[in-house]
Amino acid sequence: MALYSDKVMDHFRNPRNVGAMENADGIGEVGNAKCGDIMKIYLKIENDVIVDAKFETFGCGSAIASSSMATELIKGHPVSDALALTNKAVVEALDGLPTHKIHCSVLAEEAIKLALQDYYEKNGIAYDRSLFPDCENCAHCHDH
Repeated sequence: MALYSDKVMDHFRNPRNVGAMENADGIGEVGNAKCGDIMKIYLKIENDVIVDAKFETFGCGSAIASSSMATELIKGHPVSDALALTNKAVVEALDGLPTHKIHCSVLAEEAIKLALQDYYEKNGIAYDRSLFPDCENCAHCHDH
């Protein structure tokens, strides 16, 4: 059995939504000091819908594939759907990740949530803090 699914390899070799976004409505950045992955997600939001999502990821193939798939899963969807996105949904959409690479999907989920939190804060929108990562006490996030 192959270590990586065809979908993981496709999103690694042909990542979707790569690059920075000027005038992003929300930006979320996370990193994992243990593995060295750094992920940055940019969101463009109009009328409570994510009309565009981009990413910049420095990391392994699983981190790139997770970023690519996560942006695909939220583009064109309401903010509420993106907020509900879990790392498990990213893994399932990729047809699985090796156990030691699951943290890459967690980073994608957290980066999206931090980008949404950034959007809420920039626009003075009230939100439930319990729905977002606690980066001040987080073992692998940085520079928030």
